[in-house]
Amino acid sequence: MKAAREHRSGKGHKDENFPVASFVIEARHRGLILAFYEFVRIADDIADHPTLTAEEKLAQLDRLEAELHGSGDGQPEALRLRAALAARGMSAQHPCDVLTAFRMDVTKLRYADWSELIHYCTYSAMPVGRFVLDVHGEDRSTWVASDALCAALQVNNHLQDCGKDYRDLNRVYIPKDAMTAAGMTVEMLAADRSTPEMTATLRGLTTGIERLLNESQALAPQVANMRLALEIGVIQSYAANILALLKTRDPLHERVHLNKWQSIGFLLSSLAGGLLRRAGRKLTPQVSRA
Repeated sequence: MKAAREHRSGKGHKDENFPVASFVIEARHRGLILAFYEFVRIADDIADHPTLTAEEKLAQLDRLEAELHGSGDGQPEALRLRAALAARGMSAQHPCDVLTAFRMDVTKLRYADWSELIHYCTYSAMPVGRFVLDVHGEDRSTWVASDALCAALQVNNHLQDCGKDYRDLNRVYIPKDAMTAAGMTVEMLAADRSTPEMTATLRGLTTGIERLLNESQALAPQVANMRLALEIGVIQSYAANILALLKTRDPLHERVHLNKWQSIGFLLSSLAGGLLRRAGRKLTPQVSRA
């Protein structure tokens, strides 16, 4: 069996729709977060590989998990994360949960409804936010709002890449009941432009994303680490602006990703707003209660 790294797509953390361990995060945490990212990235590349069979993909994912738990030493990404987790005394549960999602990617190509899609996000996206919060020692009460933000990011990504996912992998994350209600068919994803039925389906799904983003607004204020809270604010801003693009653009025909300058602009404005809000909280007098 070839090493997992031979199946890399070439995509890295700077190619994501959101910052991954940016300069905002404390340096002492960035190495562990990036080790987690590289492990998840290589697993994602395996699940999405265009020529590997389903059996080969599952075998590679099983091998990554085994080496993460200490059995074998052939996958550098697994070894690096294993060592980084051990140094912090942290469990491998979160990265293993993400591997569950990639196995689903291999074996499950369609989703019946919104609840099935969110169940997928429970493994594909939510463990990522939970991991970062755990790295920072945040209280697990923050998981509820974090789960909402991570799910919103994931569904954003599904809608952005819906045409590519169908054409390249025959994978459709758009729930079947949403398509049926709007008169959309799966085959419409292969076209160069969205039909009115597909547009109606996608616009309907954006309401669910918007609801998740509203629920996630509570996250940054709950986070004790100021730099992490600022990073979350930036991610929230990116997600909201991508959602705005999805409401007005056709993902089969138009770009629905932020460009470099948009990303920088939203980064700076979000950091400035986050710092002001944090300063305001510190300046607000505390009312004593008898």
